[in-house]
Amino acid sequence: MIGLAPGIVRIPTRGDGDNCFLIEEDDGLTLVDVGWKNAPTVIRQAVETAGRTLTDINRIVITHAHPDHVRGLAELVARAGGADVFIHELEERWLATGRVPRHGRSGALGRAIDHLPLLHWQPVAAPRTVTDGASVGSLRVIHTPGHSPGHIVLLHEPTRTLLVGDAVFHRSKPALGPAALAADPAARPASLLRMPRDVHTVGFAHGQPLSGERISAFHDFLQAIAAGEARHA
Repeated sequence: MIGLAPGIVRIPTRGDGDNCFLIEEDDGLTLVDVGWKNAPTVIRQAVETAGRTLTDINRIVITHAHPDHVRGLAELVARAGGADVFIHELEERWLATGRVPRHGRSGALGRAIDHLPLLHWQPVAAPRTVTDGASVGSLRVIHTPGHSPGHIVLLHEPTRTLLVGDAVFHRSKPALGPAALAADPAARPASLLRMPRDVHTVGFAHGQPLSGERISAFHDFLQAIAAGEARHA
């Protein structure tokens, strides 16, 4: 568990390759994304290290219904005693079906791997749906379709921290994810330009965060997107 901003910690669930985020709220905790099947154990350990329990998690916000974000979700909901799950309305059915549908990937490779049982998850029914501009606790929802139809980015307004899910990957530099794994790669640039630039910290589902002077790498990336010079992971 690593401090990201006041009231926000990053929980690497599989090295820096996969991250979820825990936000301290007035009424408990909000978790952003979960991870693979083993993630609930890692999350429990992090929460208990902070002197809390999983039952303190009142909300789980999912940036999008891909297996590396939701495969541990059903187990975590059960352990957390029924925390509310939030997801964009366009992916409510994905979550309840337990897999990414054929139209959810633009490339043959993406569609092929979605047939693998390893990439399916235990269905989670009746989540609470959100749309662009909604508030979930201290987070504001920004709809950023492209990687998936209902992908969302979350702005923690008190600290101007942006949690970008898979809208942007951070390997050595911020970049777009593989086009074959996206639902509509061509929609991503316009979506990314909807994200605010006046942020102090950026948390990535994949990769280390950017803050302080390093935030300039994120601004440079958005400028490259605007100029049509997108870099891919």
